[in-house]
Amino acid sequence: MQVGAKLPNVVFKTRVRDEAVGGPNPFRWQDVTSDDYFKGKRVVLFSLPGAFTPTCSTYQLPGFEDNFARFQELGIDSIYCMSVNDSFVMNKWAEAQDVKNVDVIPDGSGEFTRKVGMLVRKDNLGFGLRSWRYAAIIDNGVVEAWFEEPGLDDNFGEDPYGESSPETLLKYLEAANVETAA
Repeated sequence: MQVGAKLPNVVFKTRVRDEAVGGPNPFRWQDVTSDDYFKGKRVVLFSLPGAFTPTCSTYQLPGFEDNFARFQELGIDSIYCMSVNDSFVMNKWAEAQDVKNVDVIPDGSGEFTRKVGMLVRKDNLGFGLRSWRYAAIIDNGVVEAWFEEPGLDDNFGEDPYGESSPETLLKYLEAANVETAA
């Protein structure tokens, strides 16, 4: 993706809590579109190779979660974490991480990830098709800033992390706010 590009419009298959369903698992399917997530908002979107994986669970997701208030101060309405995992996995991971501020987006079939050019093979790890690690500032569905880890390639032997970190995005937003104020 490039700065100024409009995000693709896809339908995400999500599971949402609905007490009207009843029983021990009160969830129902709900289709959510790209517009539902991104239209009329300025958001952070970050994507990673997989829920429950070490870097994602230890650094990236907790870093965005812990810095949510600072992101809001810098003009961000929402923070979204996406992965090529189904809604069941993403919801359980968010629960296990005790996430309150970051919303997870399941890109189970990888359609969004493919359309933004970030779908890679991770067969070397037994993952199959997954997302390359990236982050973006999205303003009303348009890419304002893009942060992609180096080495984008199928079956890349490393898991680079830094360009898509919350610290990198905060530096960008802080600099943008200084420029706007000047």
